Amino acid sequence: MALLHPGHVDVLLGARVEGAALIVGLNSDASVRRLKGPTRPVRHQDERRAVLAALEMVDAVVIFDQDTPAELVARLQPDVIVKGGDYAPDTIVGADVVRARGGRVVVIPLVPGQSTTGIIAKLQDDAAS
Repeated sequence: MALLHPGHVDVLLGARVEGAALIVGLNSDASVRRLKGPTRPVRHQDERRAVLAALEMVDAVVIFDQDTPAELVARLQPDVIVKGGDYAPDTIVGADVVRARGGRVVVIPLVPGQSTTGIIAKLQDDAAS
């Protein structure tokens, strides 16, 4: 979540109604660079955490340094795991851990036209014009 957009807010709101508390796993800067490349993230992990933590629907934000939240999910043992609609339930990291405990896996549909990569590209195009 380098740049918070309506798609992120939609997933967070959808996630919040699924459980008693919403704990957001946030990739560290090093993790984002490994996954997205050397120009990412746009915002430092502490800035991203502060923005997320300020949202009313978020109870806690935990930064993880691995490329996936598998270790975080194993530690937290949530009753529900929620991801955005660009994932299928069977491809969500940690879904097996949640299901093994009788928990649920929820996929929130994406808001069309909303992506951090797309926003960054538009800002770069606008700056070049």
